Amino acid sequence: MNNYILDGHKCIYHLDKIKDWLDGKRIAPITIDWALTQTCPYNCIYCYGKLQKNPGRRITKDIAFNFLNDAKEMGVKAISLVSDGESTTVPFFYDVVSKGKELGLDIAVGTCGYPLKKDKLPELLKNLTYLRFNVSAANPQRYAYIHGTTEKAFHTVYDIIEECVRLKRDNQFSVTIGLQMVLMPDFADQIIPMAKLGKELGVDYTIIKHCSDDENGNLGVDYNEYKKLYHLLEDAEKYTTKDYLVKVKWSKIKSGNIRSYNRCYAPPLFLQTSGSGLIAPCGMLFNPKYKRYWIGNITKGDRLIDLWKGDRYWEVMNHLASDKFDVNKECGCLCIQDRINNFLSELKNPPEHINFL
Repeated sequence: MNNYILDGHKCIYHLDKIKDWLDGKRIAPITIDWALTQTCPYNCIYCYGKLQKNPGRRITKDIAFNFLNDAKEMGVKAISLVSDGESTTVPFFYDVVSKGKELGLDIAVGTCGYPLKKDKLPELLKNLTYLRFNVSAANPQRYAYIHGTTEKAFHTVYDIIEECVRLKRDNQFSVTIGLQMVLMPDFADQIIPMAKLGKELGVDYTIIKHCSDDENGNLGVDYNEYKKLYHLLEDAEKYTTKDYLVKVKWSKIKSGNIRSYNRCYAPPLFLQTSGSGLIAPCGMLFNPKYKRYWIGNITKGDRLIDLWKGDRYWEVMNHLASDKFDVNKECGCLCIQDRINNFLSELKNPPEHINFL
């Protein structure tokens, strides 16, 4: 039970791709994080997406389907609708999920949950590998404050999660349903209530994660303050049972904003794309001030597969992995690719005496 890796990476299950990468081959991403829009009905205090707004046009259904077809042809394994916008607000959201599943891609969704339509839930759950609700408070007042919405929204989302759990149980859907709490130090009062909420709702897991900040600290996260919360986080994990997991992302909460590597190796394996249609290596480079790292835009006639085959794509990827780029100076902290970068950096720079296991 609880066979999830929620604090780490799964690179060891793709050693063929890792070997090709080490050999310098042009590989397709294993996973792509993608959004169908940059818009969102919420205004979360910790939202990193609003720091990375970039110009683009509207992604249409045809553009989205082309993206999925290209991803499949390239050899991409999974698409997660988790990026800089709330994809569930797009009219063809459910069509995109169904199309991805039809193509044989693993599809996942991260959502605030509020825009989901109850009559569409059976179809959605049937087609997803996982559905993650971004919930960072367990009572209506704190929820409204942290997520920049209304107390009514809390009750709406609560009902939707309950319905998803019921549908999964009654139809024996294989989808994993989880909650994610983005923890800022000021939210300490919600740590234990969130652990309890997930158990009450009957979801598979609740994950409590750090808050990423940009290179200028615009969200104002004091990473030293996390140390004062360790006892609460340890107590939260005690709510784990054989059917329910509470997991703290200790690796990032304890590392703060300090990286153990300087190069960015992960984007060829794990690509992030914007709801504006922008194709860039990661979410931390969506902001126009990083335009020099932009590769193309699917709303402006570019096809994902053509960009991937082109020289510009690999010029950017190789630059990030070179000594001309320093993640500790040019990036925000604790990015989604951090653990993968740590692993790949160790592979690229092995220690002495590796044959003595």
